[in-house]
Amino acid sequence: MTELEERTHGCLLGAFLGDALAMPVHWYYDRAALARDYGTVSELVAPKNPHADSILWRSSYSALNAKGEILHDQAEFWGRRGVHYHQFLRAGENTLNMQLALQLLASLRECSGYDRDDYTRRYIDFMTTPGRHRDTYVEECHRNFFTKYARGKKPGDCGGDDIHIGGLAHVPVLAVWYANDEPAALAAVREQVRATHRGELVETAARDLTKMLVAILNGAPVRESIEEFGNGWVGRKKLEAWAARPDEEVIGAVLSPACYLADAFPASLFLAWKYADSLESALVANANLGGDNCHRGIVVGALVGAGGAPVPERWERGLLCRELLG
Repeated sequence: MTELEERTHGCLLGAFLGDALAMPVHWYYDRAALARDYGTVSELVAPKNPHADSILWRSSYSALNAKGEILHDQAEFWGRRGVHYHQFLRAGENTLNMQLALQLLASLRECSGYDRDDYTRRYIDFMTTPGRHRDTYVEECHRNFFTKYARGKKPGDCGGDDIHIGGLAHVPVLAVWYANDEPAALAAVREQVRATHRGELVETAARDLTKMLVAILNGAPVRESIEEFGNGWVGRKKLEAWAARPDEEVIGAVLSPACYLADAFPASLFLAWKYADSLESALVANANLGGDNCHRGIVVGALVGAGGAPVPERWERGLLCRELLG
């Protein structure tokens, strides 16, 4: 492979591995419970029930009609205590947003580029067909989309305001596809993100992440790219100061481990900057910090993987979607 091909492959592997490694300990906020249930997460493992920090019992969704039916046989687990968000996924399998990223990748290949209508058809079919994703938890952005869709809104009008880092999940796929055309990458990312996540904060984060990834894919160093394009989120002096502290203090006492972009994106940039030379160290650190480590892991893995850091062979072999990444 050429250097660009190696970097694009590393970017995709890093993003999907970041999600899959963190999946069993996704949304653990009690790190003592995480360590008790899983030890130090450094391998691709399956989730266990019960999930000590699950708040699925507080979540609810009722489809208005068949167009809004997206929970299918997982609906019976909503409202129960202790249920793992991803209880039926296997070791090395990806959560819903990255399963949808595979749909996006398939659409890009079939259409030879980004086609919003084609992806939207795939998205609706994937979500409304029973048994397609087997993931118990469906994020609020998807519930909001399909509530509007069930009410008769056109798919292009079903996105809602959202400030969660999950809105960045598909950025690596589009950055890789348009690595040689930054304007096209930025346009496709903006359109894709707006389908489910709208608002200045998420659009700014998506734009900045796209610029970082395109630069790194074309040979720019990871740390320099984060410092240049992530300066609106966190600067070099702060990154250096944070790197001197334990990760669990930075992402815990300084930044929230939760899913809100204002903290989750800087936390992701910090981990990618600190561990820019080691994908394994970056993703192990991220997974064991808990919180929304799946979506942080996508960003961290994409950045570090794009930089050419070696991908652990055992992880690559264990990633269930690896053959679909090309």
